Order: sequence, then C-alpha cells, then structure tokens
Amino acid sequence: MQTIPTQLTAIFHQAIQEAFGFDADPVVGLGQNPQFGDYQANCAMGLSKLVTQKTGAKTNPRAVAQAIQAKLQLGEMATTDIAGPGFINIKLSPVWLAQQLAEVAADGRLGVAKATNPQRVVVDYSSPNVAKQMHVGHLRPTNIGDAISRIVEFLGHEVIRQNHLGDWGTQFGMLLRYLEESEVHPEAQVSDLEGFYRAAKQRFDEDPKFAEEARAWVVKLQGGDARAVELWQRIMEESRKHFEALYKRMGILLKREHERGESFYNSLLADTVKELKALGIAEESEGATVIWVKGFDAPLIIQKSGGGFGYGTTDLAALRYRIRELKANRVIVVTDARQSQHFRMFTDAAKRAGWLEGIEFNHIMFGMILGEDGTPLKTRSGESVKLADVLNEAEQRVLGTIKQKLVERGESMSDEEQRAIAAAVGIGGVKYFDLNRDPIGNYVFDWDKMLSLDGNTAPYLQYAYARTRSVMRKSGQTLPENVPFVLEHPAEIALAKHILRLGEVANIIARELKPHHMCTYLYDLCTRFSGFWENCPVLQSPEPLRSSRLALADLTARTLALGLDLLGIEHPERM
Repeated sequence: MQTIPTQLTAIFHQAIQEAFGFDADPVVGLGQNPQFGDYQANCAMGLSKLVTQKTGAKTNPRAVAQAIQAKLQLGEMATTDIAGPGFINIKLSPVWLAQQLAEVAADGRLGVAKATNPQRVVVDYSSPNVAKQMHVGHLRPTNIGDAISRIVEFLGHEVIRQNHLGDWGTQFGMLLRYLEESEVHPEAQVSDLEGFYRAAKQRFDEDPKFAEEARAWVVKLQGGDARAVELWQRIMEESRKHFEALYKRMGILLKREHERGESFYNSLLADTVKELKALGIAEESEGATVIWVKGFDAPLIIQKSGGGFGYGTTDLAALRYRIRELKANRVIVVTDARQSQHFRMFTDAAKRAGWLEGIEFNHIMFGMILGEDGTPLKTRSGESVKLADVLNEAEQRVLGTIKQKLVERGESMSDEEQRAIAAAVGIGGVKYFDLNRDPIGNYVFDWDKMLSLDGNTAPYLQYAYARTRSVMRKSGQTLPENVPFVLEHPAEIALAKHILRLGEVANIIARELKPHHMCTYLYDLCTRFSGFWENCPVLQSPEPLRSSRLALADLTARTLALGLDLLGIEHPERM
C-alpha cells in the first residue's frame, strides 16, 4: 500500500502535467495546521516563475494553484482549498480514510509497502572491543544500529549486519603473553575480562621483559603462529560469551555469523595499499605510505615506516570488501561522533579510488551519554559504567515498582511474570530513552525520566499497548474479519489518520537514519488513542459503531506493537 504522500504526489504530478504541459515536484508534505488541511502542496510559488518563463506572461502563484486544483482527480479521497499566495490544503475524507483502514487492518504489514527497488545494505554497528566488557558507551552504536537494521529490513531491503569487532592490534601482545603464563599466575582468569585486561596492562607497564616479550607475541599473531592463534581464539571465545549474552538480553539481532572484526581484514591490507598506490592516491612520505586529504594538514597514514598498518587501512579494506565482495548498494556505519575526522579522511580516499561510485555511504555519528555533571557517565571511582550493570539496575528498579503496585492493588503475579515484565520495561526504557533523540546529540542519563510511566517513554508506550489489549479482553468479543470502519468523531478520525502514517514514517527513517522519528510517531499515536478513548465510548456504543471502535483499538495495538518491534523493544500484554 502506497503512503498517502506518495498517492497525493502522483495525483498532483498528473494535474501539473495536464495544467502546464510539463512535470514538476508538487512538494507535498504534512499540513502545518490540521484545522486547515491534513497535507499541503507547496509547489505554486516555484512553479509560477517557471510558468512565467515558458509562457512569457507573468503568472502569480495563486493562479498556478488554481490551475492545478482544476485538474486534480482526487475522487472521494480528499477535498482541497487554496490558502494565502497559493498553498493547496488537502483535507482527507473520513469515508476514504475508513476504506484505507480496512485495507491496513487486513494486511499483515499494516499497509507498509516494501521498497520497489530494494537495495543490499551493509550496516556496521555495535563493534565492542575484545577482552573488555561492554560499557554504557556501547549502548548507542548497538541500539541505534539495530533499530536502523530492523526498519530498513522491514521495508524490503536486504540487510547484511556487520559487527566490526576490535579484535586485533598491538594490545593483543600483552594479552597473549599474560594468558600464556596463566599457570604461573592463577589470577590470570580470562573469564574475568576486565580484571584480566587490567592485570595484563599492569604487567606490561611495570615489567620491561614482559613488555618486550609481549611485542614479540604481536609478531607471532600477525604471522599466524599456531600457539598465538590458539590463545587469541580463547580470548575471542570468552569475549563472545559476554557480548552475546548482552545482545540476547537487549534483543539485539547480531549473531556470530555477523562478526567481521579487524582481524578479518588483516590479509587484505597489503593489497588495499598496493591498489591505492597504483591509482596514484597514496604516496611515500618519510618512509610511510600516506594519503593527503584536502582540508587536513596531516595525511592519513595507511602504512607505517616499519611496515605496519593502521585503523585507516583496515577501514578502507573493510569498505572495499563490502562493496566488491558483499555487493552492497548502501553502506551504513554507526560510530562515535569523535571519529568524524577519521571518516572524512578515509571516505575521501575511497571516493578518489572510485570505490564509492554509485554507492550510498552513510556515517551515523552519535553523541555521548553524560552524567548529571555534564561529563561522560562514569562510576564514582571514575571508571566506565558497565552496560550489564545498567541493565541489571533497570530491571531491579522496575521490579521494585511492580512489587509495590501489586501490594497497593491487592493483586498477585508469579515471580516469573514479574521478572519478565521488569526485564521488558526496564531494558525497553533504557533503549527507548537512548533512541528518542537525534543520534548526534549528547544526553544526560536519568533513571527517573527513562522509567517514568508519564511522557514520551517506553513504559508509557508499553502501558498504552497493554491497555489497548485489555479493551479487547473486556469486550469478550472476537472481531470478525473485514470489520467496516465508521469514522464519525474528530478523535477517531485523528487516530485513523495517524495510524495510516506508519509507512510514511518508516520511509523517513530509512532515508534519514534517525530512529527518533518512530519514537515521536508512537508517542503521538498513544496520545491520539487517549483522546479517542476519552471521547468515543467503545464497549457502550451500539453496533456497528461498537465493532468499528473495537477494530480501531485493535489496529492501534497492532500498530504500536509493530513500531516497538522495529525499535527492538518488547511490549508485554499485561503491566
């Protein structure tokens, strides 16, 4: 089912063609004030100049708008009127809206059409570092990337998830050396990733002999030494236990087969440098191989004077692999905004190499999570807050609230159900609070706001979903298929219009890569449902209004559930 703006745009295109003999963008968008119109075509101003040029006679925008209006073939879809100098307001018909709702209700995708030209999209997100626990800073790339992957995939594109693990580099020398002597030092338990890394780093800093041997282990690993690779794989496997468990708790769709760590591209680095040199993009400078990028004083070093490779080389090799081997049409990478300069440099090199020709490349930059003092969120001791600790506290806070509410209401619930709801609401609250803003901005971590049942929060939306489901249970009625919708009250008309915008919003997110648009849509959906519930009796209404309103409540619940699913947030049936 095409979105309403798509349908209106096609109708206006035809009207402009018939009125003036040429095509032009009708500039259809949401109306600024629903009182005057649901949508608005704002093309008359620009078209008046074009019509004047083509006809030689000065034509004002209002006359252009009138000419377009005279050719519109909207049928029972909508009525139009012209405002100001030539804005065409479009008011959707309740009868047409009811017909559209019936189509959406009968569609398992709730009217969200798949892309007519599907792309193969690589999404690079999460990217934890091996041998370290994930901290709160990993929430953003993991959460944002997963939501974008879900939405783009739902729209019919083929999504290839890539988890660019930090699993290579000089730090592995000290880790391998420390693990190798674990029999001598029993405290060297790799299962305690944080303690293991900290202990290895301490040995490296304090023991020159250990440091020298650690550097030798780097060479062994890079050379494919069997023992070095064996120890490296042990560290990898232990690290996976940590981040895979977190992915499962958070409902993140990354799997082991999506891993493409830095190590994966190690064998491709030399060939990447060779190609860039052959293209004349890379050159020798003071013994190193570099790429000069306009606007930067220092070059991008892709091979050091000693022969080693840097992050820039790995990123170039990864991009080259994704385009050539994975055949991506679009590449989306989610990273910290502080990497913006690095991305500008290596993507400039990729463009000059011709690798990005015909490819859409998107770098989603995200801001930091801050504490109350406005600095990056840390523990009292100054360490990074572990992501697992954040999830644990979220669940415990919600569980405490559940137990309190059950006592106040004199109700009972099994411990298992309490824990399940606490996990869904607590983790959902953390994820939604992170998604409900433009990714580029910083935000202050606030437990009270993210777990509140009031305002634009996950608990509020989850509660709204549970409430809509309770309506159906209280009705004692199983809705038959193809219930005809009857839209009479302004509140139910407003709710119907909003439900029909789901596909429109999903397409905006796929284009702009900003999941907060879905958060806003779902919150507005809930507020419109509240208006509907307060003003339109459901269970007390006579037929056919009762069934229509029950069907509208059911469709609201389904829309809310799908929207939350696309954000990776659970929606319990009971709260």
